[in-house]
Amino acid sequence: MLGLDYFMAAAYREALRAFDEGEVPVGAVIEKDGRIIGRGYNRVEALGDATAHAEIIAITAASEYMGDWRLNECTLYVTLEPCLMCLGAILQSRISTVVYGAKDPRLGSIDTFQYREEAEKSYRTFPKIISGIMENESRDLLKAFFKKLRK
Repeated sequence: MLGLDYFMAAAYREALRAFDEGEVPVGAVIEKDGRIIGRGYNRVEALGDATAHAEIIAITAASEYMGDWRLNECTLYVTLEPCLMCLGAILQSRISTVVYGAKDPRLGSIDTFQYREEAEKSYRTFPKIISGIMENESRDLLKAFFKKLRK
């Protein structure tokens, strides 16, 4: 059985694609029953779309694969703690588990800024959260990107 590290490594490879394209290097994959059913990486600049975050693109791909907007029993792996917009999409799509790498001290909506209580009131549920998987690699990639950007 494939583990957390396998799927997070796949998300990290998506983040590398973003880095290579000059996008903020965040990558995501969605897994169901041990199989990747959706992939995405940040495409905000390329698409000129503020909503083109890795998580949103992966959710769209997984929904297309499933033929349904409901992603029950799916796990989202993402290299950076999701923002509030992405948390909303995660909740709307009914993803069961979120696994993320690095915390986002500026915009993170799960552990940095906790919206759980209010979200649970509205949605009556909240995904299981696992953090810190490939945290150092994910954080270092982001640091390298912003260092390169400042030069």
